[in-house]
Amino acid sequence: MSIPPLDDRMQRLTAVRPRLLSFARLHLRNHAQAEDAVQDTLEAAIEKQDSFSGRSGYETWVFGILKFKILDTMRAQKRQGTWQPLEDEADDEAIDRQFRRNGRWVKEARPASWGEPEAAFESETFWQVFDACMIALPDNVARVFSLRELMGLSTEEICRELGIKENNCWVILHRARLRLRACIEQGWLREETP
Repeated sequence: MSIPPLDDRMQRLTAVRPRLLSFARLHLRNHAQAEDAVQDTLEAAIEKQDSFSGRSGYETWVFGILKFKILDTMRAQKRQGTWQPLEDEADDEAIDRQFRRNGRWVKEARPASWGEPEAAFESETFWQVFDACMIALPDNVARVFSLRELMGLSTEEICRELGIKENNCWVILHRARLRLRACIEQGWLREETP
């Protein structure tokens, strides 16, 4: 994989900024702090552009920088007493209706085939729908899912950062995955089908 030229990287930073900001707002719940984290990320990406080796996508590398900026800000929020912990997730009857008592899927709620996963991940439409579905999730659900699946934290780290119990974390992750699957199937698979 080749390293993109400087002009291309600057255009890509400009293009990815709204997604960075959405991601930071989700975790920090403070617009000014999210803006600061994104600005620090963009500055670091520009200053350290020579350290981008091309082993991952450029945007992935930039999101990796943002991940550490967000975690630093979350820790600072805790120290300053401005941290907003998650509320315990209440039972969600809509999700429970997707399963029978024996734990098997209700026929109508069964997951649809997504085809070739690699092709889906390369589709701009898929990522637009994914972003919309993430925004539609409740804040606490999106935050836990994002920390686990997009930022790569372990459940132990998530529990420590958010001050929740491990079983609550697993329940939130399960519900996030079910809601995202249903939303993506509605917004992407049906749109892609002729």
